[in-house]
Amino acid sequence: MMADTHDTRLATLRQWLAFTLRRPGDTLLISPASSDASFRRYFRVTDETQNLIAMDAPPSHEDVKPFMHVARLLEKAGVHTPGIHADNIKDGFLLLEDFGSHSYLDLLNESNADALYHDAINALATAQRAIDIEAGDLPPYSKTLLHREMELFVEWFLVELCGLEPDNETRRMLFGAFQQLTGSALEQPRVFVHRDYHSRNLMHTATGNPGVLDFQDAVVGPITYDLVSLLRDCYIAWPQHRIDGWVDAFRQRLHEDALLSNSQCASFTRWFDWMGVQRHLKAVGIFSRLKLRDNKPGYLQDIPRTLNYIREIAGRYQELSGLSLLLENRVLPLLPDILLENQQ
Repeated sequence: MMADTHDTRLATLRQWLAFTLRRPGDTLLISPASSDASFRRYFRVTDETQNLIAMDAPPSHEDVKPFMHVARLLEKAGVHTPGIHADNIKDGFLLLEDFGSHSYLDLLNESNADALYHDAINALATAQRAIDIEAGDLPPYSKTLLHREMELFVEWFLVELCGLEPDNETRRMLFGAFQQLTGSALEQPRVFVHRDYHSRNLMHTATGNPGVLDFQDAVVGPITYDLVSLLRDCYIAWPQHRIDGWVDAFRQRLHEDALLSNSQCASFTRWFDWMGVQRHLKAVGIFSRLKLRDNKPGYLQDIPRTLNYIREIAGRYQELSGLSLLLENRVLPLLPDILLENQQ
């Protein structure tokens, strides 16, 4: 059924592209460009003069209007986002500028990381400084949403993937940790938050690097959220001393931009660490759900890296030590067999 639906949508997309670009449909080369963890698909559209990207967002599952709204906010702020050449809101199609095929994840290495992250951090600081969160009409990263995201870890990873039903004591520990992490997030200065500001969504571009993608779920929320998405990336890991250097540079930038006071600078490392634990709990739950519900097992390979962030960072703080011990004693010993079983 899903394949037939996709075929029908692809035919409709091709007709719309032919009309929009004023080209016969059979002269357009349409090939898969990428997919993501949602229902959206992307196609590279090539004719005699240009390459463009077509977004296919089924209206029953997705809404292209938030993408268009946030694109305008970021563009006005001076952040490089794909230009929107045409839209068909009713059918869920957008025709976008093509940033090419070189994501940060594809290119990052020991020698170019400082330069690439310098550009990414500058773009992030620009968005946080320039986007007016009061006028931007973005939803808040609320206490309810933060807590619900962490519950994905319990429901989809511990229970569904690992088969570990937490006992009452473990549930009390998890609830207490979630409360601490939520409180830390809510006490931070509020800024524009991309929510998925990481190496897969940053494209290396010849000018205005990076090109920023996948921003449609933006909210108003904690000032460290996008930084930890970038530097403690679920898809690539860096030595702690390099992360420390990048965090210090960003903290100084925020202070210079008057987004952090002196007292807030003193709390920044804890905010950054705890925000990462919150985000990574969510990510592990989502990776598990993608496998179990959506039949997308490719994200399983990123679970060990993401769990290691949680174990290591939570282990540095007494308030989160129970979470670290849960992973150390009950989860990680079982993980290789669990992942092997679910990859088959």
